[in-house]
Amino acid sequence: MNKIIKNTLILTVITLVAGLGLGFVYEITKEPIAQAQEAAKKEAWQAVFPEADLDEFEPMDVDQKAADKVIKDLGIKGSIDEVCTVGEEGYVITTTDSEGYGGDIKITVGITADGTVNGVSILSISETAGLGMKAKEPAFYEQYQGKQAEKFVVSKDGGDGEPIDALSGATITSRAVTGAVNAALSYYQNVFM
Repeated sequence: MNKIIKNTLILTVITLVAGLGLGFVYEITKEPIAQAQEAAKKEAWQAVFPEADLDEFEPMDVDQKAADKVIKDLGIKGSIDEVCTVGEEGYVITTTDSEGYGGDIKITVGITADGTVNGVSILSISETAGLGMKAKEPAFYEQYQGKQAEKFVVSKDGGDGEPIDALSGATITSRAVTGAVNAALSYYQNVFM
């Protein structure tokens, strides 16, 4: 019986020390992580509207009712995460599609006031190296750029919309990125047009 109590006390002390250590490390790293995420977000904004000054980006509240409708109508598993205006030039919409091969794909899409995709920047992606990770290469994401379309489709899937060539061996990733771009476009069309 004494051995059980002794082992229980030892395990409790180890758990307590480990928990306190993790809490301490979390408090130390929380602020630098938040700063890095904010810097990455602003870098993505600049990537999709390179001609705009950083002070032109004005965050605004996401119209959650419209966002939910967009996601439902498109039939994707995702979200509209953040929206901001870029002066009179257009909008930056950050979306997430949860149907990537490796999980969530979070992107930022710049859309001009006339509905043209000004740029696409990938904020987070964890796809297969050498296949799905090629979505981060300009040869893929620049396919959306400069196009004024109601929606995009992966060309091998067919359907109505502006065709996008899928990444070789990474059709699921291509569909997820296209779904995220379509979510941004549809949100723009439903809220700002």
